[in-house]
Amino acid sequence: MAPAPVRWAMRPEPSPAPKTVDEYMAGVPPKFRAVLQRLRKTIKAAAPDAEEVISYRMPAYRQNGMLIYFAAFKDHCSLFGVSHTIRRKFSPELKPFVAGKGTYQFTPEHPIPADLVTRIVKTRVAENAAARRSK
Repeated sequence: MAPAPVRWAMRPEPSPAPKTVDEYMAGVPPKFRAVLQRLRKTIKAAAPDAEEVISYRMPAYRQNGMLIYFAAFKDHCSLFGVSHTIRRKFSPELKPFVAGKGTYQFTPEHPIPADLVTRIVKTRVAENAAARRSK
């Protein structure tokens, strides 16, 4: 009996990684773009000294270390980089968004409230500052 033929799957070429958050946002599906723009504005207001960067092909914010990331996916958006302290401190408010350790999923219909994002980011800024002082 002859061996089964090998089937090669054609994979699409990966899109080039965005170099800026504006480039990233331009590639986000319109249904998610508005909610991510609001999230971006909230993060920037909560951490005005943070540097906006692309890390792991996602928008991220850095101030004395990484603060937080966000991204759009096929059927949801995610917020990443939430520390154990934040998970514990804001657990009741984050519970509807939990998707994994430090990952919170949301949709345009059910976004993470801006005031909660503000408190999370400000807490991350304080954590990073404290960690830097202790070095």
